[in-house]
Amino acid sequence: MFKSSMWKRLALKAALAMPLSASAAQHATTAHSEQELADLIRRTEAQASAFMRGDMDTWSGLVHIAGDFTLMQPFGGEASRGFDMSPERLAQLASYFRNGDAKLELVQSYVSDDLVVLAMIEREHGEVGGLPDQDWSLRVTQVYRRQGGQWWLVHRHADPLVRRVGLETAAALARGANLGDR
Repeated sequence: MFKSSMWKRLALKAALAMPLSASAAQHATTAHSEQELADLIRRTEAQASAFMRGDMDTWSGLVHIAGDFTLMQPFGGEASRGFDMSPERLAQLASYFRNGDAKLELVQSYVSDDLVVLAMIEREHGEVGGLPDQDWSLRVTQVYRRQGGQWWLVHRHADPLVRRVGLETAAALARGANLGDR
């Protein structure tokens, strides 16, 4: 016979399997405190903002990237594995991203014992690749895994399709058609 505490644990486990909206995330009773999830979201926003400023010293101090990290970049192409945190690579990134900022809009969060998935819009602007300051907002999904008591980034997918595109544009992108530098 199950005791009432066993039923509570089973109900909690079932609740953890369900998606948490931004408001529900604040009311969730999980192994991860409400504060812990809120801190992870704030740190994720600070990471994005530092990255868009080209402040790779701050960015690299805010993020733990797992050895099995995968990245699906907003510029398309093959997914990459791992991440080069060498001073040379960070200096390259710092020169590519400048004078920007970012704010997060959390669309959805999913929480389990050792994984957190954040689906969000990064509302960003900045100078990227020598282009003048402009909107660089992205649709982003990031997956974090708890390792040794810390949250490590294991996956990031970002795309610039925040604004709706038509069927023809989507088809051209899928075909790999050269849409030109616009």
